[in-house]
Amino acid sequence: MTPIEAGVGKIGPNAITRTTEATRALYGEADTARLLHAAGLGGYLGAPPTRMVDECEVVALHGAMRDLFGPVGARRVARAAGERTADYLLANRIPLAAQYLLRALPQGPSSRLLLRAIGSHAWTFAGTGHFSATAGHPTRLGIAGCPICRGARADAPACDYYAATFERLFRVLINARASVIETECAALGASDCVFTIRWRDRPDGDGAG
Repeated sequence: MTPIEAGVGKIGPNAITRTTEATRALYGEADTARLLHAAGLGGYLGAPPTRMVDECEVVALHGAMRDLFGPVGARRVARAAGERTADYLLANRIPLAAQYLLRALPQGPSSRLLLRAIGSHAWTFAGTGHFSATAGHPTRLGIAGCPICRGARADAPACDYYAATFERLFRVLINARASVIETECAALGASDCVFTIRWRDRPDGDGAG
């Protein structure tokens, strides 16, 4: 039974661990400590989480990032954290044989396989949010009830953590020129957070459709 099926909102520890790493790299130890304490997560300074965490902790962390670093600074940290998360998944969670297969296949079948894999593990990053995916050229991913921007009001899309994670995975596994743009965001009043993925075809000429 997954955490969602059990009625408990849980998210994988990367959402906190990689954000802490990115903050430390970009702003230093003192600001990292300020951030975690502001989010009520000071205990993770010396002992980063290794198991699924309550999604409320992730909501609090991203809210504290926006408060402390402003929208531009928060987006910078979130994007770096998303890239680190993707790199972690590539190094530790996606078998090399699967990565080779995704790179070898035409882009259409490959992207659909990747979407299926992302969807089957959505409960580890979306918490009680609902993930959806529509293959095509462009490809669209959606998260209803997105925890990253839950309760936030912004002047620009605020879910750079997810956008950067998706983009790095697609660039490494599908097409090096893939780009992900959050085209709708709950922080802007949308019902769902929507991520649009586009790329130029590789020489094999196969698109995502």
